[in-house]
This record gives sequence, structure tokens and C-alpha cells, in this order.
Amino acid sequence: MYRETFNPSQTMTEKYFEFHHTYNESPPSVEFHQHPFYEIYFFLGGNVNYIIEGKNYKLRPGDILLTGNLDIHRPVVHSGKPYERIVIWLVDDFFEHLKDFYGEDLTACFTDAAQKDYRLIRPDEQNILYLKQLCAQISRAKHSKETGSAALASAYLTEFLVYVSRAYYDAPASAKYDVIENEKVNQVVQYINENLTEYFSLDSLAARFYISKYHLSRQFKQFTGLSIYQYIMKKRLIVSRNLLRDGSAVMDACLQCGFGDYSNYLKAFKREFGMNPSEYIKNIIS
Repeated sequence: MYRETFNPSQTMTEKYFEFHHTYNESPPSVEFHQHPFYEIYFFLGGNVNYIIEGKNYKLRPGDILLTGNLDIHRPVVHSGKPYERIVIWLVDDFFEHLKDFYGEDLTACFTDAAQKDYRLIRPDEQNILYLKQLCAQISRAKHSKETGSAALASAYLTEFLVYVSRAYYDAPASAKYDVIENEKVNQVVQYINENLTEYFSLDSLAARFYISKYHLSRQFKQFTGLSIYQYIMKKRLIVSRNLLRDGSAVMDACLQCGFGDYSNYLKAFKREFGMNPSEYIKNIIS
């Protein structure tokens, strides 16, 4: 299977999906990030904890993680073993084409994982082997110049998605023992996500959840990797980006994601995504 150099940009350049098989002898440093697309992360080897929305997943080879366009996440890669993984990025349109053709929504497992706030799949050995074989076929088709190779890559990917969906619903409950989490932090994260347009302060959150603000601040940073302020800002910006992608005007996106100051919103958006909202809209259209 073709392996490539890790690209930290985390942006798609292809129209419907991208397939990346990467390998690092030394641990790469990856910052917290999010995507305007779906991601399937297939862990093949290394010593990795993966943080998604405040939950810390201790990974085993063969584990799969599902993230959507609202999830803040990052791998924490430890030294001692080579780090190998397959990452597949998919846009909404790819799933829409499959739904139109087959009548099945293969995003259902992503939606369910987000609702349950539990994104780990741990397939059995037989399924891991078969998923690896499908990945090898996708990789060969993606790098082939033969007639019909693009169609084959899409067909193999569709089969891969079907088996990932099945593995999600068949995942054993024992995998949850490899998740490190804090119930109070989970409650705060859920509250923030469901009330992004409200005004938040450390004092108000601490009072609502009956916890010392100093303890909350430490616990939140420990489990999410971000301060409460950083998390709220990133979440608001992610929501506004998704609204822009869905056709909202810049001012509407600003107000709907909880920013009270338009100029601060513009500065924060450019700092997070490298361009202002108007440029982002033009980039989508083009």
C-alpha cells in the first residue's frame, strides 16, 4: 500500500474524498483542529491517545474513530513506536450521491456517534483484516492510471463505508474501558455546545455546575486540551464556518454562533481559518 508524507495542513484538495496512508518514525506534533467534512481515522500502529471533544481514547491497532464537521480533535502521539494510520476524508456530496443511488444514509453512524459522544469503533480481527484489504484496493486504484480506476476507488470506498458502519453497530462495549473522561467536563461541553449563542463566563459555568471555578478550569483543560475560552471560541467559529458553507450571510453567521462584536468575529475567523469569511465563501464557490 502506498504510504505518503504527513501533511499538517488538514485541508482537502480533491472534490469528493481523499485517502491518506501515512507513516512516521518520529511522533508528529498535531494541533487541535476540525474539518468541514467527515473523517474516518483507521489506526494501524503506534502509541497514541486521541482527544475528541473532551474524551481521551487510548487506541489499539485496528481501532477506528469517526469525526464530523463540529468535532474538535487531535492525536497525542507518544514516542517508542512508529506511528501509522489511514485517514479518509469525505464531503457531504459523496454521501448524498450514495444515498440517491442506493437509498441508504451511510452518515448514520457518524450522527449516532456524535449524539452519543462516543466515536470509537473496535472491529474484531477478521473485520480489521478485511478493512485493511479494502484500503489496499482503494490505494492501488487511487494511484493507478488504468481506465476506470477512479470508479474502482469509489466502489471500494463504498464497500469500506458499509463495513465500517456495520462494525460501528456491532462494536463491543468493552472498548469503553479505554476511554478516559470526566463526567462534569462532559456536562459542561454538552451545555456549551447546546447554548453557543449565550454569554459564558467561568464564574457562571462554575455556578451552574456546582464546582469551584479553579477546579473546573483545571479539569476542563486536562480533559479537552483547551481552556474554556479557547473551546467556546473554536466551537463558535466552527458553527459559523458551517453556516457559511450552507449559504448564510456573513452577518447572520456571526450572530447565530454567538459573537456580539462583528469586527472581533472577522479577526477571530481569519486567525482560525487563514482567511476572512468573505474570502472563505469565494473559496467555496470557486
